[in-house]
Amino acid sequence: MQIVTTKAAPEAIGPYSQAIVSDGFVFTSGQIALKPDGEFLDGTIEEQARQALGNLREVLNAAGSDFSKVLKTTIFLASIDDFAKVNEIYAEFFGAAKPARSTVAVSALPKNAKVEIEAIAKI
Repeated sequence: MQIVTTKAAPEAIGPYSQAIVSDGFVFTSGQIALKPDGEFLDGTIEEQARQALGNLREVLNAAGSDFSKVLKTTIFLASIDDFAKVNEIYAEFFGAAKPARSTVAVSALPKNAKVEIEAIAKI
């Protein structure tokens, strides 16, 4: 098991890792709209989704993976009404890749984020 860290994405804000590599897979922690310097991007759902996915891309890259190798994602939304808007941004980042996915509406996210996204990918 290997802990993944990168300065290109925000540090974990609790007792966990940005990602873990094990047996040829990378398991990322959820990414919200934190900038790499730790400042929260309190913007629109589209801006927050882009930042979260940008963070996820950097963590995947640090682990030796990318969006084309993602097998499964989970999206957590503070409002299910944002589902369609997040889908549009998600499609921009994943392109032709269509990993399995779950989307869940939750009552709250860290820093009052509107979206959090995690992934499991091959290395």
